[in-house]
Amino acid sequence: MGLKQKLHTLKQKYKGKKMAPAFNALHTFLYLPNETTHSGSHVRAADDLKRTMNTVIMALIPCLIFGMFNAGYQTNLQTDPNITQATGFFSGEFWNWANFEIGLWKVLPLVLVSYGVGLAVEFLFAIIKGHEVEEGYLVTGMLVPLIMPIDIPLWMLIVAVVFGVVIGKEVFGGTGMNILNPALTIRAFLFFAYPTWMSGDKVWVHGAVETAGQPDAISGETILGSLAQGHEISYSIADMFLGFIPGSVGETSTLLILLGALILIFTKIGSWRIILSTVLGALAMGLLFNGIVDMGWIDSSSKFYGLMNTEFWHHLIIGGFAFGAVYMATDPVTASQTNKGKWIYGFLIGFISILIRVFNPAYPEGVMLAILLMNVFAPTIDHYVIQGNVKKRMKRIKVKTA
Repeated sequence: MGLKQKLHTLKQKYKGKKMAPAFNALHTFLYLPNETTHSGSHVRAADDLKRTMNTVIMALIPCLIFGMFNAGYQTNLQTDPNITQATGFFSGEFWNWANFEIGLWKVLPLVLVSYGVGLAVEFLFAIIKGHEVEEGYLVTGMLVPLIMPIDIPLWMLIVAVVFGVVIGKEVFGGTGMNILNPALTIRAFLFFAYPTWMSGDKVWVHGAVETAGQPDAISGETILGSLAQGHEISYSIADMFLGFIPGSVGETSTLLILLGALILIFTKIGSWRIILSTVLGALAMGLLFNGIVDMGWIDSSSKFYGLMNTEFWHHLIIGGFAFGAVYMATDPVTASQTNKGKWIYGFLIGFISILIRVFNPAYPEGVMLAILLMNVFAPTIDHYVIQGNVKKRMKRIKVKTA
């Protein structure tokens, strides 16, 4: 008896029982169900929720692998005198197995905990409610470790994942019903519940927390943190674009994020309107701040000067802006659904992200809060866009009947 036939036999055994949703999820993880519908109209298409989620995961894999190498590289760069500054994307100083070993040891547990805890909560709610296990957490489980500091304690991640899945998703009805991005809900919970582990200059490089306070302590300061304190950028444009900088696990390489954006746009999973409008919003806000500095309305003594004086387009390649614009803002569940609404939604995310960066020195990364804020307003944006279209059509009707 083949494996597929054995699974089908077990499915018939569990059919109608309490654990059926959990077994069906495992049964259909690699195989399609044998059942076909016999009535009603249906859309014939090759894509489904599972394939969509898997495509997004494939677009995230380059960021994950790069993040593993970068985690070790940032540590060894400060602790190993034999490691020198990388000189290019294919530099041997970066793509070194000694770097990967550290990154794998630190990042893989984050991925396993994220998926293990998140899926356990999903299975539990499916069994309790008696519905099928939804595949929506497949992407969330990969996003969560990529937006975390490298040394985040695993117990904190467990608490945050449970909170994010239950409060950010299940209470709204599960996949497709949530109004907030679950991954960002998890990160927001960690930021407000355990701020010392999610901000500052000692959380972004492995070992910096343990050695803090010692004369040879590892510096884990990010570019945004440095600018918020009025310091100069110590990294080249190439380093910032390629990703050879401290930061969350998967957010540093703008180059690979752009590759992921192309995959999402080509497969029509991510909206190019949202990505482009988010970039335009950030550039507009950056230009506005640059203009304020150029006109002399603010001087170098101000605590806001460092980020306001940052070249407007630099905001696109530092911090988590690019990652948020491509993988978070384009979430089809929590984003605007109308075409005009997507332009408004994305522009406001970019605009507010840079606004928060500049005027909140305690938390210079604003893309998370901007996306969560616009998640809440996305239905309102779509409502007014639809109402505007209805009014235009009503006017046309009145003109024709006059």
